[in-house]
Amino acid sequence: MSSAHDAVIDRSDSLHAKEWLRAYQRVRAATEAICAPLHKEDYMVQSMADVSPPKWHIAHVTWFFEAFILKPFYAAYQILDPAYDHLFNSYYETHGVPFPRAERGTLSRPTVDDVYRYRAHVDLAMQALLTDPPQEHLPEILRRLELGLPHEQQHQELLLMDIKHILAQNPLCPAYRDDLVPAHAPEVKALGWLAYRAGIQHIGHDASAGGFAYDNEMGRHRQFVEAFEIADRPVTNGEFLEFMQAGGYTKPEHWLADGWATVKAEGWQAPLYWVERDGVWHHYTLGGLVPVDMSAPVCHVSFFEADAYAQWAGARLPTEAEWETVARDVPLTGNFVDQDHLQPVATKRAEGMPSQMFGDVWEWTGSAYRPYPGFRKLPGSLGEYNGKFMSGQMVLRGGCCATPADHIRATYRNFFPPQARWAFSGFRLARDTDA
Repeated sequence: MSSAHDAVIDRSDSLHAKEWLRAYQRVRAATEAICAPLHKEDYMVQSMADVSPPKWHIAHVTWFFEAFILKPFYAAYQILDPAYDHLFNSYYETHGVPFPRAERGTLSRPTVDDVYRYRAHVDLAMQALLTDPPQEHLPEILRRLELGLPHEQQHQELLLMDIKHILAQNPLCPAYRDDLVPAHAPEVKALGWLAYRAGIQHIGHDASAGGFAYDNEMGRHRQFVEAFEIADRPVTNGEFLEFMQAGGYTKPEHWLADGWATVKAEGWQAPLYWVERDGVWHHYTLGGLVPVDMSAPVCHVSFFEADAYAQWAGARLPTEAEWETVARDVPLTGNFVDQDHLQPVATKRAEGMPSQMFGDVWEWTGSAYRPYPGFRKLPGSLGEYNGKFMSGQMVLRGGCCATPADHIRATYRNFFPPQARWAFSGFRLARDTDA
C-alpha cells in the first residue's frame, strides 16, 4: 500500500490491533443491520447481471477477510468450506477462478443460514487474530484491514442499490423499510452559479497528510484548470422533467452516439424507477412507490442522460479536477446513509458555496476513469482492486444517500460505465467562462 497508510498505522502493538477490532466489529454490524429488514426470499434474487443477490454480498465481504488476512497470517485458522473460495471470489483472477457474476443468482446453496454461519466463523477468527496478533505480520495485517473495512462499506452501499433494484421489479412495489426518516420540503431556489478562477490545482490524495485513500486517488499531481463556473446545487427532478417534456429522450441532437443508441435499444423515456400514474410521476424508493419530489436532486440517471441534459441546457458536466477544486473547500456534510432517508432530498441553498456536494447523489463528471500520473497498483492480488477497471468507465464524485459518512472524502473517485443507472447517481452542471 501507499505511504498514506503508514501515517495511519504507525504502531505495531496489540492495543492498536484491538482498536481496529472494534472498527471491524462496527462495520460488520452495519452490514447485518442493512440486511435485517430482508426476508430470506429476498436474499436469493439477482434482478440483472450487474446486481448481486444480498446473500452473495454478505458472503463476499467475508471471503475478503478470509482470503487476504486469515489464510495468509493466522496459522490456526480452519477453513469452513474450501468451495467458498471459488463461489465468493468476485474478480480476483490472480487469486483464483471467480464464480461468474451473472450466475450468482443460481446459487441456492449454500443457504442464507450457511452464509451467516460463515460470517460468524470468520468474525470469531478475526477477533482471535486481532486480540493476539503475530507481531511480525501485524503491520501488513492492519494495512489489509484498512482496505477491507472500506471495501465492506462499499458493499453496504451496493447492497442498498441492489436491494432497491430487486424489489423494484416486483409489481407490488414492496417497501424495503416503512420507517425511513421523512424528508423536509424546503423551497429550492432557481439554479445559481459560482465562479472559479483559472489556475494550477493539486489533484489527488495528499499522502503526506495521512489518512486512508484508495490507490486510484494516489499520484497527487498539478493540473492547470481553466476558469469555470459550477452550479450551486445538483439538477432537480423538476428540472429534469422539463427536459423530458421538451422531448429530451426523442431528439438525437442532445445525445452522444453511444447514448442515443442506448436510448433506442433500452427504450428509455425517464430516469430509472420513474412511472407515470394518472398523470403524476412516481418513482420507486426504498420506502415504496411515491410521487416524485420535484425539488430533490434527480437520481438514477446514466452518464449519457446527464450529458444529454447538459447539452440541452447549454452547459456541460464538470471535470473531476473542477469538481475536486470546488469540493476541497466545502464541509464534508450531507445526506448520507447515516441520515436514514435512503433517498436524495431537497435542501436549502448554502451561502457562498455550492450545496449538496457530498451525499444525496453521486455526481457524474465529464472525466473518464483513468490513472493519475505516478499511479501504482497495490502488490499482489489486491492490485486488481481498482486498476484493471480503468477503461470504459466515467468518474463520479461526492457520495450519496447510501454512502456511510465516514467513507467519503473530496478526493474519492467512484466509477461506473456510462450506461449504468442503478447507482444513486445524479449530476450538477458546469460551464466555461472567460474570467
